[in-house]
Amino acid sequence: MIFGMTFTLGRSVEGRAIDAYAFPGPAKHTVLMLGGFHGDEPKSVFLARRWIDLLRADRAASDGARWVVVPLVNPDGYAKRKRRNAHQVDINRNFPTRNWTRTSRRSRMYGGPSPASEPETEAVMRVVKRYRPSRIVTIHSIGDDRYCNNYDGPGRALALAMRRHNRYPVTASIGYATPGSFGAWAGVEHNIATVTLELPLRHSPKRCWEDNLQALLCAASWP
Repeated sequence: MIFGMTFTLGRSVEGRAIDAYAFPGPAKHTVLMLGGFHGDEPKSVFLARRWIDLLRADRAASDGARWVVVPLVNPDGYAKRKRRNAHQVDINRNFPTRNWTRTSRRSRMYGGPSPASEPETEAVMRVVKRYRPSRIVTIHSIGDDRYCNNYDGPGRALALAMRRHNRYPVTASIGYATPGSFGAWAGVEHNIATVTLELPLRHSPKRCWEDNLQALLCAASWP
């Protein structure tokens, strides 16, 4: 029997399933992992799927925490290897935050016609409200050696704990404004310890996994 539960949070603009994988553990220590916000960042999906494989293969890996993993938030973008969804919206700029900003549709960071206009955004909000995680790790990738453990809200201590394993810089800012971001919505406005793990674009998926395995494990044991 496969350990854990799989369920569909919702469907993308083009009807693809947005699946979540839940693994039992103490609800007060719920860790939510999210990958694939941007379809052109496949390493984030690779790591999240490897994490699911690990939890299925080794139940001890989930000791001390309940894990919920959404490996592919933006399946339409991923199918095309495009950053945005099928409506050409950057999901990571579409959350209903106080700083959401209307931007040009031509921008690769277009935040949509209104906050939470996209079904992918609604699916992520739904899993947060259903499971009420105490900490969140969302996985992305970035170029120009700007890889980091970027934190929002009360996530600094978790980002520092992860740094002891992956040696990534810890920062509260990625270097540019991110209105309507998931980090602002979950970390700042919902006060959930949130770390955006920005993987180096130049590193292989295998190296990213090896460099971050222990960092991800520490998210469960972090106080």
